[in-house]
Amino acid sequence: MRVRYLAVVVVAALLGSVACDRAAKLGSGGERSTAAAGGTALAEARTLLEQGQLEAALAKLQDAPGGPDRDYTEGAVWAKKAETAPLPTPPAPSLPRGAEPLRAARFKPEELKALDFFEKAVAARPDHPQANLAIAELLAPYAMRQFDVAEGSRRAVRGKRGSRSAPVPATRVAGEPDFSPERVVNAYRMAAVGDAAAKAPVEALISFAGRVGRMQDVDSALQEMVKRDRESAEPLVRYGDFLLSQKQDATGAVTQYRQALIWRADDDATRAKIADIYISMGARSYANQQYAVAETQFLEAQKYVTDKSSPQGQKVQEHLSRLGAIRRH
Repeated sequence: MRVRYLAVVVVAALLGSVACDRAAKLGSGGERSTAAAGGTALAEARTLLEQGQLEAALAKLQDAPGGPDRDYTEGAVWAKKAETAPLPTPPAPSLPRGAEPLRAARFKPEELKALDFFEKAVAARPDHPQANLAIAELLAPYAMRQFDVAEGSRRAVRGKRGSRSAPVPATRVAGEPDFSPERVVNAYRMAAVGDAAAKAPVEALISFAGRVGRMQDVDSALQEMVKRDRESAEPLVRYGDFLLSQKQDATGAVTQYRQALIWRADDDATRAKIADIYISMGARSYANQQYAVAETQFLEAQKYVTDKSSPQGQKVQEHLSRLGAIRRH
């Protein structure tokens, strides 16, 4: 009897273990099924957003799991809704004498909702590329308008002869989010950090920073574009143009142009840019009677002149002839 009792106990224990294992597997499968369903809901919501079915997208997001991707997508829906929403009627805030409120910069309620969701996504994942880019794109128009108002105030002050008063700052309505150029630039940067291969956020940063006069940010972004497109001449030429026109750094520009010629050796336009730089250098040295230096610079220019009969080529030959005559005397 005792042996039979022990056998029954062992069998019961084994059956219980099998049942528990089966339940655990069913539970695991259920969790996977739920996660898959949530992921499908998020994907379907994004498809609905692309199709312009915004209310349906919001409804579908209720079945999606929480997290930065869902927050970003919900923000994107509200940002899309904001595109067709009417402009709000601005209040009449109490402002200092002479201050000009940014009335046209009033945020729509839909924009504020979108921004809230984007900020939640970034709070959970600081380098979330889409959410950071969305924040930058939402705030950039307001930052540019703020910059224009400030520039207008500065021009007005400069126009008053002998005026020493400080320019009137652009006033942001109380309670509105920070839309300073600094914040927009940082959002573009974080979008680029979040996707090391993407060019769109870097291009957008170049455009925005140039628009609001932040040339150092343009410089950094152009360098980043060179890194992201290493086997192309275009970013190098573009950076060289910037160094030449904005920073008057002719030597730095030549370095970029020469790098570009490694990838596109037959680029006559870039070769002409290098020749022009050396011609300008040589002309200055010649005017300062630094004849040996001038001759070296014109000879360097000659290497990049494609057509010696062109005005550029003739200019080089003319100066070299003058320098030869001076040397003979």
